[in-house]
Amino acid sequence: MTPPDPVYTNLRRARVAWCLYDWANSAFPTVIVTFVFSAYFATAVAADKTAGTAQWSRALAISGIVIALFSPILGAIADSTGRRKPWLAACSGITIVSAGLLWFARPDAEFVLYALMVFTLANISFEIGQVFYNAMLPGLVPAERIGRVSGWGWGLGYAGGLCCLLIALFGFVQGNPLPFGLDKEDAEHVRIVGPMVAIWFAVFCLPLFLFVPDGGRSTLLMKASIFNGVKTLISTLRRVREYRTIAWFLVARFFYVDGMNTMFAFGGIYAAGTFGMTLVEVIQFGIALNVSAGVGAAAFAWIDDRIGAKKTIAIALTGLIALAIPLLLVEEKLWFMIVGVPLGIFMGPAQAASRSLMARLAPPDLRTEMFGLFAFSGKATAFLGPFILGTVTLAMESQRAGMATIVVFLGVGAIVLIWKVRDE
Repeated sequence: MTPPDPVYTNLRRARVAWCLYDWANSAFPTVIVTFVFSAYFATAVAADKTAGTAQWSRALAISGIVIALFSPILGAIADSTGRRKPWLAACSGITIVSAGLLWFARPDAEFVLYALMVFTLANISFEIGQVFYNAMLPGLVPAERIGRVSGWGWGLGYAGGLCCLLIALFGFVQGNPLPFGLDKEDAEHVRIVGPMVAIWFAVFCLPLFLFVPDGGRSTLLMKASIFNGVKTLISTLRRVREYRTIAWFLVARFFYVDGMNTMFAFGGIYAAGTFGMTLVEVIQFGIALNVSAGVGAAAFAWIDDRIGAKKTIAIALTGLIALAIPLLLVEEKLWFMIVGVPLGIFMGPAQAASRSLMARLAPPDLRTEMFGLFAFSGKATAFLGPFILGTVTLAMESQRAGMATIVVFLGVGAIVLIWKVRDE
């Protein structure tokens, strides 16, 4: 039996704090992006559900373009400066403040632009922050345990999202009487989820900044660090042929993450618009989905370390496609729930295993930069999924037709991964 590496033995508290950040920040994509606020926007703020779906898709497309442009550059700069926590703190702060400001998005079409602008800013800062957060993982665990810890992080994240949904449902949406004198007629019982997410994120992200070690401070000035960072990034892109496996993995991820992100972003909107689910039912669906997702992420964490990240991703994508197709065909709300809930089993593993695969493939001296490209691969075409979905929805006047485009993205990504990416 190989003795534990003393370098990692003393980092147990840091690993727990790192995973707890997933618990903290998952409130934003779960409550704001996927289930509660997105459904509220499409059904109460926007003029109608079809217009709301298209407008939400444009906000995601715009944020995807910005994230794609800045993620790899900021990752390269962080590698050059040696620090990641200051960047992560800045991104977290912007996301927290923006989430709180969603409180002011009242159920009136006059607030469409305000809601979309605030949400777009929050989404950009959230996703760019993931670059620096993901890049911390390889420095906290030995290579043979990366998949396990990454999966635990995703599982804890789904648990955090689940807790937030439970609070939103029983504490506010179904609260009787409503707390804090909230006015149901003005949708304050729904709008409160913005400040709720902000407080949750702010409180539970603190352990990471207190207990997770950061890289050493560089002696370079910021201007020089920016220059060196961009120079290194350009050099890496020119030398990408030396990292053929990474290159093909990023191409595969272009597609399947775009499909997954679009599925997440429009899941609540699809449930409310096509199946007529009430906000309470959407939240209940989200709770069930997060339970299955948490179980899947934790269970597949062991599978990742045993069979490898590539095979784990391939299994997860196959499961997602196999369940997504009937979801497009069912007509009844009950069958939507029955088929939709098991989707969660494969959501977490696909993302967690992607993170662990990049952590294993990335050269140590280019780690944050590679995770910048990792984020880039998930966002460079991120505008395509929402844009195509919104375009097809408007053209066909059918959310179901728009959601069908997700299967294409998942399929293309799976094919490239299986045929072009070598096992790590």
